[in-house]
Amino acid sequence: MSTVEPSTGSSGRDDSVGALVTQASQLVPDEMRLAQAEMVQKGKRFGIGGGLFGGAGMVAFLALQALVATGIAALALVLTVWASALIVCGALVVIAAVLALTAKKQVAQATPPTPERAIDSVKADVAEIKEKAHR
Repeated sequence: MSTVEPSTGSSGRDDSVGALVTQASQLVPDEMRLAQAEMVQKGKRFGIGGGLFGGAGMVAFLALQALVATGIAALALVLTVWASALIVCGALVVIAAVLALTAKKQVAQATPPTPERAIDSVKADVAEIKEKAHR
């Protein structure tokens, strides 16, 4: 939020309405840049979260393939290949779970997709302008 410097006008009030409107119009580009920066940051988090969800899905698909291979190996052989395939499947499931939890955390940090700090700053600016206009 920018500060508004008081000036003495011919009417004796601290700021004229025109001066307040001018100052408010100067604040708008700053607030828009802040909102844009917030949205870029949240967009990046959505991108990272989406990529991690994609990675988790791919690893889970590989785990399913390994599980199928485990079943085939269990039927074809008695213990050695089957145990090996089951261990690989378990490792892939753990990797998928870690990726999914990390993705969920990234997406949760990016929501809601609104520039909250910029909105709060604009509200504070408007309140300050209204306060000065009523003096």
